[in-house]
Amino acid sequence: MDFSLRPWTENDLSNLVKYANNPKIAKNLTDKFPHPYTVEFGKQFITMANENSPPTVLAIDIAGEAIGAIGIHPQSDIQCKNAEMGYWLAEPYWGKGIISKAVARMVDYGFKHLTIDRIFARPFGTNIASQKVLEKAGFVLEGRFEKTLHKHGEDLDELVYAARRGNWVVDKSPSKP
Repeated sequence: MDFSLRPWTENDLSNLVKYANNPKIAKNLTDKFPHPYTVEFGKQFITMANENSPPTVLAIDIAGEAIGAIGIHPQSDIQCKNAEMGYWLAEPYWGKGIISKAVARMVDYGFKHLTIDRIFARPFGTNIASQKVLEKAGFVLEGRFEKTLHKHGEDLDELVYAARRGNWVVDKSPSKP
């Protein structure tokens, strides 16, 4: 399925709220991603997504419709050569191979536009789908920490996957991020 990655616009607000307001998505993300997902939070998110130049949080777009988000968040201080990746995809598009390709494109984008050497993601131990996404995209499991996260009254394992600039093969296809 064809998709693109692009900056968020105010016109994306209704689709953002429609797709993000899903407990199945929120359960696999940090508590900063609320449920219910309100219009006010959507406005704040779009503003935040457009704060950096180049943007580091992009919309996943199919036919002009924002159907998910993917971002890389540069770290600071002694972690300044690292960026954390986060993503979500609208439920109707799950299982179509979109997010693995979006992750790979975003890594290409990050290594092209940022002075980082490592992009990491931290899926919950219970989120097998996200683990498979990262592995399919070329990430390597670097560590597993038992019961370090707390979500909805449950202690969860935290996994750390990463892609490193020195090992990453940049996609040479002509497609944009």
